[in-house]
Amino acid sequence: MLHHLSQRSKHALLGLVGCVALAANPVHAQPAEEFYKGKTLTIVVGASAGGGVDLFARLVSRHLGKFIPGNPTVLVQNMPGAGSLTAARHLYTLAPKDGLHIASVLPGAFFDPLFNPQPGDSKDKYDPTKFNFIGNGNAESLVCLSRTDSPIQKSADMYDKEFIVGTPGGGSLVHVYTTVLKTLLNAKLKIVTGYPGTKEIVLAVQNKEVQGVCGFAWSSAKLHFPDALEGKGQFRIIAQVGSTGYPELDAAKVPLTIDSAKDAATREALEIFYSQGLYVRAFMMPPGVPQDRVQLVRKAFMEAIRSPALQDEAAKMMTDAEPNSGEDMEAMVKKVYAASPEVIERIRKAMAAQ
Repeated sequence: MLHHLSQRSKHALLGLVGCVALAANPVHAQPAEEFYKGKTLTIVVGASAGGGVDLFARLVSRHLGKFIPGNPTVLVQNMPGAGSLTAARHLYTLAPKDGLHIASVLPGAFFDPLFNPQPGDSKDKYDPTKFNFIGNGNAESLVCLSRTDSPIQKSADMYDKEFIVGTPGGGSLVHVYTTVLKTLLNAKLKIVTGYPGTKEIVLAVQNKEVQGVCGFAWSSAKLHFPDALEGKGQFRIIAQVGSTGYPELDAAKVPLTIDSAKDAATREALEIFYSQGLYVRAFMMPPGVPQDRVQLVRKAFMEAIRSPALQDEAAKMMTDAEPNSGEDMEAMVKKVYAASPEVIERIRKAMAAQ
């Protein structure tokens, strides 16, 4: 048909065809290596300003652009709410799928739909396994702290003697981890709730209102109580609350709570539950982002975290930065979601126990 058209009409028609092709697949119109030049990449943080998640995201933002071809500007935007679910749902449903939007969220944003489903939750609306995981900035380790003058001086004591511990109550990380420790491992914990946060719990331990706390972040513990690992101050680290040891704690022979599991079924449930604690500095893109851009940013993320400049800044902030790859995160989330309904139900009941 083109031979019946004028030369001008042919050019116009061919131009229209080209535009339609680009519109049908706009995000693939430019190679990833060229796409980011002159662009702004936004990191949406699912927490308020000044907290650990926010500070780490800002640390990453100061270095990530250097390792992405085109050196885009990287900005941070806070979007707290619902334990990071607000930010995660925004990324999943509303954020453009162009590779210019990343979220940094708490692990509950991945696992709450599984462990704590709400009425109306549907995989059609929100499926965490479909995120493009970029990487994890640091695998946090949680610990049990006890007063050095209390009867609880080692991990085994928690299962033989009453251990009075404080928690904020409700769905807080400390409370949930403490409750699971009591329910699945039969630790003899007497839980005192109602403290606003871990700062108030630590004060309560210092004032002898309670004897200790479980589910406390090791990064915070060593910052505020550097002698706790050796038990020389007011506090002693008696256990790692998790399934994977942290090098510094392993070197000091601090035992893992999962090793107190009495049977394979309990150990399996704990491995699934504790998975969420491994990725507390998680970064991801929405579903549907072109894979060449995902792979490029994944590579840049790992290079940025491992760079001497970021490591030096992290050391000055007194925080650790030991990354996990986006591929590892993706595999972990899918593994958790593939757990049997029986295992998930057991975890749910343990988390809800009082």
